[in-house]
Amino acid sequence: MRSSTVRCFIIFTLLLLLLQGHATTHKLLSSPFSTALETLQKQLGYTFKSTDLLRRAMTHASFSEENNKAFAILGATVIETSVSFHLLSKDVDISPKELNHRLSQITNVDSSCAVDGTRLGLHKIVRVSPKTNSSAPAVVCGAFRAIFAAISIDSGMPDNAGNVFWNLHGGELGSAVAI
Repeated sequence: MRSSTVRCFIIFTLLLLLLQGHATTHKLLSSPFSTALETLQKQLGYTFKSTDLLRRAMTHASFSEENNKAFAILGATVIETSVSFHLLSKDVDISPKELNHRLSQITNVDSSCAVDGTRLGLHKIVRVSPKTNSSAPAVVCGAFRAIFAAISIDSGMPDNAGNVFWNLHGGELGSAVAI
């Protein structure tokens, strides 16, 4: 009876070691997309608790039904709120016209968020269908905006996403930091 218990223990231990070895090997053989997401997190200075949120942020509608479209909408709102707060904190007497002008500058697809997204290399990371150009400004801008929604959801605090945005911009509008 004792020898069968010992045998079971040895078999169980060997299986456990095999499973651990397989898990380690699986981690070492991560996909290029997973590696790119890890690098992106380092560039952002934010580590996701749920990398699935970042995966979705980097998935265009042409690639999957589980995509970044809704994230891009929330992300744009997070950016606009953060910029508005920043500008009003500096000058409570800023005119509505000037505030709108500054917001339109920062959220402009061609001249702002696509440039920021390209600087981060999002055109190389975002997953798109073979027929979609991953470097198109709307694709890169959507991915850029979606990142801030993903951070907001992951952390439960839009302010965290705003902080990441400002870190990327060096604290000033129009002066994005080279990564």
